[in-house]
Amino acid sequence: MSFDFDFSASDPAERWAETAAAAAALVAGERDGIANMANVAALIWQAIPVLNWAGFYRFDGAELVLGPFQGKAACIRIPLDKGVCGAAARLRTSQRVDDVHAFPGHIACDAASRSELVVPIVADGELIGVLDLDSPLPSRFTAADQIGAEMLVARIAGALGPAGV
Repeated sequence: MSFDFDFSASDPAERWAETAAAAAALVAGERDGIANMANVAALIWQAIPVLNWAGFYRFDGAELVLGPFQGKAACIRIPLDKGVCGAAARLRTSQRVDDVHAFPGHIACDAASRSELVVPIVADGELIGVLDLDSPLPSRFTAADQIGAEMLVARIAGALGPAGV
């Protein structure tokens, strides 16, 4: 099977809508959450401009554990009381941070990251993990980016959980 997606929209809301539709197509019929996270991380990396990291942290019941991603090597485990990812998972609310260096408890996996958007992934009331996007630009992420990323996650959350048997 071949996937060839063309992301032509310049408006962030439209770009995210294209990306969410492509993500839904990628995960359709696949039950393995890690495989789906891998494809979606690659898709976001391709579709959303000015990122230096895009990927997932999976919730193992106690902490966040590195999942599929695009970018430099990353922190492997994140406690729920640390960093932007931990806050998003603990509070189950998106975190859009204009300057990560000003965020209390920020974990600097890549010193080049300046802004971050983290969206919790919840399916059937259970925390699956978080989608984490980093950018080398301060204030890179807008309200439209947050809404778009939340829409994408809501659309595919059920396909990101543990592999079906």
